[in-house]
Amino acid sequence: MTEFLFELTFLVAAPFWALMIVLPGWAWTARIVRSPLIVLPPVLVYAVLVLPAVGDILPAVANPSLPGIRELFAGATGAAAVWAHVIAFDLFVGRWIWLDARERNVPWWIVSPLLVLVIMLAPLGLLLYLGICRRWPRVHT
Repeated sequence: MTEFLFELTFLVAAPFWALMIVLPGWAWTARIVRSPLIVLPPVLVYAVLVLPAVGDILPAVANPSLPGIRELFAGATGAAAVWAHVIAFDLFVGRWIWLDARERNVPWWIVSPLLVLVIMLAPLGLLLYLGICRRWPRVHT
């Protein structure tokens, strides 16, 4: 079950990434991506993985230590939960970048490759976007 949930995590997020990267100008992309609920599928996978073990997880995250966190995430369930957490937040960050870039009229040919970077290395993609977006001031409509 854990391996299935691990595999499912990216599969449920991938359609939203595809819309933002491959079809950024399609009207339905804007309608869909405007909803923060696009992050719900990986969040639900995360919940399925984490809620049964919340009694073990809360003490470890309430008073974190490297050995404690390493132990928590060492097993298949912990690793799958971390993966779901990463995918959900990466999608949230990618969504924010996509929406902000539209407000600023950042060209799609800049945003789309940047979103691929966000999928792979989200903090670096976010950092790069924060650096380049300053070139385009927000357009208030």
